Amino acid sequence: MINKILPLLVLPSGFSLLCLLAGLLLRNSFFLWLGTLLLLAFSMPVMSDFLMRSVEVGEGRVPVSSVGKADAIVVLSGMIVTVDGAPLGEWGGAVDRFDGGVELFKAGRAPVVVFTRGQVPWQPGVVPEGELLAKRALLLGVPQSAIRLTGKAGNTADEAAAASVLLGASKKGVPRRIILVTSAFHMRRARFLFERAGFAVEPFLVDYQTSEKSPLTVLSFLPNAEALAQSDRALREVIGLLFYWVTK
Repeated sequence: MINKILPLLVLPSGFSLLCLLAGLLLRNSFFLWLGTLLLLAFSMPVMSDFLMRSVEVGEGRVPVSSVGKADAIVVLSGMIVTVDGAPLGEWGGAVDRFDGGVELFKAGRAPVVVFTRGQVPWQPGVVPEGELLAKRALLLGVPQSAIRLTGKAGNTADEAAAASVLLGASKKGVPRRIILVTSAFHMRRARFLFERAGFAVEPFLVDYQTSEKSPLTVLSFLPNAEALAQSDRALREVIGLLFYWVTK
């Protein structure tokens, strides 16, 4: 839980708020101006798109036919929102992870598809996401015999460790080859952690947040909450990758 909360204090939204609070409490105009300027800068789409493009891997989604065969397809969690009245949850923004994993399986890229039992620590009563994704995969024709579920995982490092326990990171001394499916902005950190866990990883990138074809307009310079959230997501990936690289 600590590694999810502490970064909030240094991300643009959290750090700007701290500066504004410090400025008000200390009656210091420097902190007030610093917090305001940071909030405005990171809330501009031109800034958030630049940051997101900096962390997104690859130049676009590749055809499934170009992906080599592997021992398993591993689909990372992070796409289901638990809602009353929706027994299988509702889709969040990263639904392409699920679609990509099912597409790869149906194309025969691997004999099994693995869903991780993602579950944030402060919601212990919520059904782990992988269990809901497995049920959705069954509805799309993926056979029960081809679906695997890891143990519970609170973050990407936990997912890599749980997948290693489930599949075994190597077979007769040779690393197991997996196709790792996650968002393009998350792939660099995810691949690092799964390779550290002993897997040979072929990335399958989905859920791109930006496009080089998007032209600059007046709206690109008008601050909005969605752009601030995207700046936070991009910088969270940088912080996470640095943390795991330093502590490897």
